[in-house]
Amino acid sequence: MMTIQNQTTNTKPTPRTLMACLTCHPSSRKTTHVLGRLRVFARNEGLSRRVCVLLALLTLGVFFSACNNDSFDKRTVIPEAEWRQEDRVAFDVDINDTISPYEFGIGLRHLENYRYSNLFVFLHTTMPNGNRTHDTIECTLATPEGRWIGKSSGSMRDLTVPLNENLLFPLSGTYHFEIEQAMREPVLKGISDIGLYIEKQ
Repeated sequence: MMTIQNQTTNTKPTPRTLMACLTCHPSSRKTTHVLGRLRVFARNEGLSRRVCVLLALLTLGVFFSACNNDSFDKRTVIPEAEWRQEDRVAFDVDINDTISPYEFGIGLRHLENYRYSNLFVFLHTTMPNGNRTHDTIECTLATPEGRWIGKSSGSMRDLTVPLNENLLFPLSGTYHFEIEQAMREPVLKGISDIGLYIEKQ
């Protein structure tokens, strides 16, 4: 029977963190779905059918364009599931909306023979104005009873770790994120891929 250990870290998070710089949205209300406007156009008898069709197509174009810009979900494969301390996983994310709240978190997969019940990572963020922040994040992978939390997929477990579900980005532009493993091992075995997901609410 495999024993799952709990890893701790002596590294304390620095006071300048991403979560401190990013702002929680003051309201929990979600943004209005743009497709809901199509019915408004269709009920206006003053518009010709051709105009309604053109407006509907234009609205759909705006909607699908927004979908491409309003979500980010990418992961990087760790070769041989062996993550070296000096190897950082990097992502560039373009943020254009500083008014709407975003859901922000980490996605990862690990092998079922991973030794620990958690994973510590450093998240380094470079903002569009060049300012940098650093966070220490603990990802819980198993319950106190030793059961894996992630969904089973063969010999792997897949899970997402939400960090903030109501987040505002202070600046528009490109954010550069780097994820570094913060476990006390030069080569951490068992993490197969890791990444970020950012989705507008």
